[in-house]
Amino acid sequence: MKDRGELMPPREDAPEIDMPDGFWDEAEVVVPAPKKSIHLRVDAEVLEFFKAQGKGHLTRMNAVLKSYVEAQKRQQNPR
Repeated sequence: MKDRGELMPPREDAPEIDMPDGFWDEAEVVVPAPKKSIHLRVDAEVLEFFKAQGKGHLTRMNAVLKSYVEAQKRQQNPR
């Protein structure tokens, strides 16, 4: 299944979703900005906290940092 790009087997009990005509007409493909690879030293307790939440700890750490940056930008440029 994984080689075919199927992440999960189809569910027999999943409802059919009928999208309205034109639902995708104005959809745009959004390509995320490339990430930069860095070496970062963090406190052991910070790393362990994120690792304890399971796979994807680096992605979650990035999301927390990104959220902080966005909040700081909003504070600097209130509407």
